[in-house]
Amino acid sequence: MTQGSSDSAGVIDLLGLLAYAELGSFFRLADDAGLAPSLRSKGQLAALAAAEQAHYQVLRDRLEELGADPEEAMAPFVEPLDAWHSRTEPQSWLESLVKTYVGDGIAGDFYRKVAALADEETRTLVEGVLAETGRAEFVASTVRAALEETPTLAGRLSLWARRLVGEALSQAQAVAVARPHLAALLAAQRSETGDGGGLGDLAAVSRMFASLTDRHAARLEAMGLSS
Repeated sequence: MTQGSSDSAGVIDLLGLLAYAELGSFFRLADDAGLAPSLRSKGQLAALAAAEQAHYQVLRDRLEELGADPEEAMAPFVEPLDAWHSRTEPQSWLESLVKTYVGDGIAGDFYRKVAALADEETRTLVEGVLAETGRAEFVASTVRAALEETPTLAGRLSLWARRLVGEALSQAQAVAVARPHLAALLAAQRSETGDGGGLGDLAAVSRMFASLTDRHAARLEAMGLSS
């Protein structure tokens, strides 16, 4: 993809969005570690939190390399991401874990799809930041163990997971539409194939979001929950 000014702005937006998301993940995982019922869980979640902080620093460094101010790059995404977390406040430690797995999973799929349309260095960086660090395995095994002990939790957690998907898709689409350079990255692929595209191509954005639920059923199954 030929890189232009709009592409560069889209990359800055993507990295700023991901940086703020990683910073938020650090704080949430640190909080979850403090609430964990066992020392083993506390240690595992603390390690995951540390990995998120390291990812945040990598993204900050890359933004500075690109000549962007990291705080300015993250600023447009503070309100929408904070609003998403406010609307999806967990009521228990298990709900928090499910939110981490499902919500962050959907968000990660979104970041990967946007990065796939950017330059190779950005794709590599985003893939590295989003690489699993054991979080999925920890959450899935912890939730399955809780369901084996208390099977009646399954219905409530399944409903919670479905709500999280709807909220995550709605929020991610709103962010993409509000940031036209992100939308431009998404639309660029369709423009290259001669099937529409261009800055703010909402149809292209909508089609991309429709595909984000592909991995949701697998995440639910891994936790022992139904769709």
